Parts: sequence; C-alpha cells; structure tokens
Amino acid sequence: MKMKVMAACAAVAAIAVNASAEDLAMKQNMKIRLITLDPGHFHASLVQKSMYDQVDPVVHVYAPEGPDVEAHLKRIADFNNRPERPTKWEEQVYRGPDFLQKMISEKQGNVVVISGNNAKKARYIADAVNAGFNVLADKPMAIRPADFDLLVTAFDTARKNGVLLYDIMTERYEITTILQRELSRVPEVFGELQKGTPEKPAVTKESVHHFLKTVSGKPLLRPQWFFDVSQQGEGIVDVTSHLVDLVQWECFPDQVLDYARDVRLGSARRWATQLSPEQFKQVTGSDTFPDYLRRDVAANGMLNVFANGEINYTLKGVHAKVSVTWNFEAPPGAKDTHYSIMRGTDANLVIRQGKDEQYKPGLYVENVSKASADDFEKTLTAAIKKLGATYAGIGVEKIETGWKVTVPDSLRVDHEAHFAQVTEKYLRFLQDGRMPAWEVPNMIAKYYTIMRAYEISRQLKK
Repeated sequence: MKMKVMAACAAVAAIAVNASAEDLAMKQNMKIRLITLDPGHFHASLVQKSMYDQVDPVVHVYAPEGPDVEAHLKRIADFNNRPERPTKWEEQVYRGPDFLQKMISEKQGNVVVISGNNAKKARYIADAVNAGFNVLADKPMAIRPADFDLLVTAFDTARKNGVLLYDIMTERYEITTILQRELSRVPEVFGELQKGTPEKPAVTKESVHHFLKTVSGKPLLRPQWFFDVSQQGEGIVDVTSHLVDLVQWECFPDQVLDYARDVRLGSARRWATQLSPEQFKQVTGSDTFPDYLRRDVAANGMLNVFANGEINYTLKGVHAKVSVTWNFEAPPGAKDTHYSIMRGTDANLVIRQGKDEQYKPGLYVENVSKASADDFEKTLTAAIKKLGATYAGIGVEKIETGWKVTVPDSLRVDHEAHFAQVTEKYLRFLQDGRMPAWEVPNMIAKYYTIMRAYEISRQLKK
C-alpha cells in the first residue's frame, strides 16, 4: 500500500472540522438538500425510508441510465405509497453519461448520499468533497489500497473545504451492542479489557449474511455487479468495515486512534462462496453470468464469490479477530446473525443471535472473576439498574451459563431503521459544524486495517 499521505493523515487525525461562529449560525439554520449519486445499492434508499424535519423533500438524483437508478426510484416510490407513515420525497432525476459533471456544475444540494458500485466510490467521494459537498457514504468507502490513499486525501480536502465526510455505521445503533459497550465501561462488572492472544482474542466479532434476502417486505434483486468483487469489494473489505468499526468503538470509546502506531496486522484470509447459475438468476434475475464474471466461474460451472474473510490483528495491544461469511440463503426461519465476545478480567460479555435467541441478538454476561455468583449478580443487577435510567426497561435474569440482559421490544430497532438513526446523527454533526475529534482518524484507522488485511490475504508486500 502506498503511504505517501502520512502527513495529510496526521493533520486530519489532529483536527475535527470546526466552524467559525458565523459559519456555525448559518449551518444551524441551513436547510439540508440531499443529492443521491449513482445509487446502485439498496442502502441508498434506506436513508430516505424516513423524513427529517431539516431536510428538503426534494431530492436530486444523478445517475447513468440503467436498472440501478430505476430500482432505487421504485423503492422511494414504495416508501411514498406505503399505507403507514408514507414519506413525501420528490425525486428530481438526471440520467446521462455526464451525471457526475452535471451534479457538480448544477449543485442542487449540499449533502451527497453515495451508495452503489464500490469500485467508483472513493473517486465519487473525492470529487464531491473537492467540489464543496458534504458526503454521507455507505460502507465500504475503500475496497483497494489505492482507494485508501484517495480517501485520506479526501478527508483532508473536506477539512479544508469545511464539509463533513462520514460513513454509515449502522451497527453502532443495535441495542445489545450498545449495552455490551456500556457494560464494558463498568469496572465493577467487567474489570478491564484483557489483552488476549492470537489463539484466544480479547475481542471476537463474527457476522453471517445471505445473498437471498428480503428488504422492506419484498425479495431483494441484487445488481449483477454485486457479485463482482472488483466492483462490490470482497467480504474482507466490505462487511468487516462494520466489525472493525465496532472493535474500535467499543474497546476504545471516544479515543483518537493513530493507525500507524496503534494497528498491527497479524493474519488475514479469504475464501469463496459458490453460486450456481440457478441461484444467480434467483438473486439477480439474469439467466447468464455477465462477461466480467466469467473469470470467476469454476470448471464445474459455479461462480466463485470471494465474499468471506477473516482478520486477526491487534489494536493498541489488544488482540481482535473479525470474520464475515456469506451463504446463499439462510435455513428456514433463520436470518443474518452476529456473534461477539469481549473478554474482561472479571466478566465476558457475549452477543449471540442464533436459534435459541429466535435470531434476535441477545446479550449474555459470564462471571470469570473470583466473586461468588451471588455477589456478582448483585453487582451486575446494580449496574443494569443504573443503565436503566438511560435504557428504560432493561433487566437481567439468571440462566444456566450466567446471566442474560433482558431488552424490551421498545428498545429494539430493526436494521433498516438504523439508517435513519445514522442520518439523524449526521444531520446533528452538520448543524454543529463539526464531528467528534475521534471520528475522522478512527475512520482512517478502520480503512487502513481492512486494506492491510486485503493485501495480506493475497500475500502482497506492503
């Protein structure tokens, strides 16, 4: 990976985006006008599944002709026409090969939403912030080492232009993850985060996804390029961006991370999920593999999709492992799943999302301290009661292996609704004229981690 941007990165890492008093007043009164650029992933539409008071209902869309933009507009129309809480978006669409130049020259909005073909994303981000747009980008913002260099430069440009560049990290808003983070900050319960070993990491996060899925109650048809890792990105740089983000966010909350000093890669590997032509048709609607996928078709006629990856690394000396697996479809009744463990000196905090949890994330606490079960339970109960002032209705119950944190349905928000939560957070950043000081350097550390893993998985030299 080229590291010619170290100086620029250091400058970005040291500075949050600040505004003068005059600029801040303008931002607080500013009406947000969204632009959607070349939407190819359904996440672009999920940003608009809700309305926002400070956002103009007119959204300008710039895209090339093709099925991606039409699918996006259909999803927005469905949101507008649903019987419960319909949205009121008005989509103004420009279709043409010069869509990017048209967006920049017309400047019909001040926030660009980018969620689509990941091979183009880093360049889109760079061009948008260079033109003075704020950018809310879907993950991953980089899928190749060259993208990382471009991204770091884009963060520096955003700082100089007084705009905010942010990626959509929905998993920070899942309630059991939030409570896992909160309990890890209660030394009476958790103790201190262990350092771990490569064989037994202090933090492990595993994510299982499925190509065949339903979104907003309807079967999802994915674009054919989604299965081309040179366009979508491999699993080791895609979903792992969420997992690496959570390791940083939970283990070192609100702390600025320096990738050059704090991140050390150990090992990384990748492997393929095979899809038959019939399965490919089921998830894309296409009878044949496009020419750009022919190189990934095995002798048995199956398509190899390198959607799976594992990274072993240390962050500030703490051993962590993250992995993602994609299957074609979930077993009957099952869904995407998440597993996470944080090992403390006094307790393990474990999230499971399997059959026993009815595929809803459940948070478990295991006593590994010298305290008796009764004493530990008293301490844990007191901590949960205190957290209940913020997270109303949570509780704790004894089970055979320890304790389960009970979470009321009122605190459970589905994955699609997390996009509105991220957007609302970003809108507050825009009103404030800045982000927390740790956000930008930690985004850079996150993408550095996955880019180095990408290289190691191919046994490339730095």
